[in-house]
Amino acid sequence: MMTTLRHALARPWIPPEYGRLQYLWLLSLGYLFWKFGYVTPGALEAALLALTLVVFVALYCFSFWARGWQVHACVAAGCLLGALWARWNPGAACFFIFACAMCARIPRPGHAVGGMLAVLAGGVAASFLVSGPMQMVFLLPLLLVGLPVGLSTLMDQRLRDSRARLTRKQEEVEHMARIAERERISRDLHDLLGHSLSTIALKAELAGKLARRDLDACEREIADIEASARNALAEVRAAVTGYRESGLAQALASARASLQAAEVVLDERVERIDLAPAVEHVVALAVREAVTNIVRHARASRCTLSLSREDGHAVLRVHDDGRLRDTDEIRRGNGLAGMQERVAALGGRMKLAAGDGLALELQVPVGAAA
Repeated sequence: MMTTLRHALARPWIPPEYGRLQYLWLLSLGYLFWKFGYVTPGALEAALLALTLVVFVALYCFSFWARGWQVHACVAAGCLLGALWARWNPGAACFFIFACAMCARIPRPGHAVGGMLAVLAGGVAASFLVSGPMQMVFLLPLLLVGLPVGLSTLMDQRLRDSRARLTRKQEEVEHMARIAERERISRDLHDLLGHSLSTIALKAELAGKLARRDLDACEREIADIEASARNALAEVRAAVTGYRESGLAQALASARASLQAAEVVLDERVERIDLAPAVEHVVALAVREAVTNIVRHARASRCTLSLSREDGHAVLRVHDDGRLRDTDEIRRGNGLAGMQERVAALGGRMKLAAGDGLALELQVPVGAAA
């Protein structure tokens, strides 16, 4: 029990998110000492008032931690203290004002306002215990200050709750973003390594069968395995570099170098467009994927690559004059499916058309977010 008490005393009296201003409001209890400016209190009254203040300060601090029925109990206790002191001290109206503020922590706004009105009604009833002109001294602060304080506290509480919900929502979004990023990396690696590793496995199986019958053919298969493994390693390194440098400028520079090495003439028409990071990443990967397909599969001599802004969309078009005449021919062995998923995730679309070579068109909203 002592451990629990020490733990309770060690924590802040009022939750830190409410700030230190809440402690300053306790200075309003000074209204209780107003009457002592012209009336000397007796020893018993002073002792009871000191005890009441200790109890109320504890009640006030606890009300910030209270939930459910505990909030209603705090409000009722505040009103009870005000009613008990109303006859002896008109400054007891401050207990009702504090009770109005406590009502702000009632979950439903309508119930909170109803609680404030009930507190004010109780304060008005308690004012009849005050005799003579002191009744107005008790009643005026309650009526003029009670409801405004309660409503302002309610608005502040709703704002805090909204910020808390927004923080939780941001945490959920960040968690989903991390999951999406892991899925993207998994998809990228699958697109990069799936075909290469399948080829290596098939060629290794074939080399094992040829080892006893045709050593020359076996050596050729092993050489192909080595070349495929080195190619897969280069792709993985390029992908890792892409995660660190996934900008469009870097992707275009890499595309120029690859096409030049493959002796493919590049007709580049790229506009300068301010793209959201997620959009730029997808467009850069699309450029890389499209150029890789041209270099490896198309046997093209010419490639046209353009990027423009049309109706709020970034439009990428890549066209080659290669041998591919049917879209089904390319869908079976590359990363176009992964590219399609990335584009769809941003609310865009991708089209492929075959005829005089292969034409790819990709559209994504310029300001799309991940």
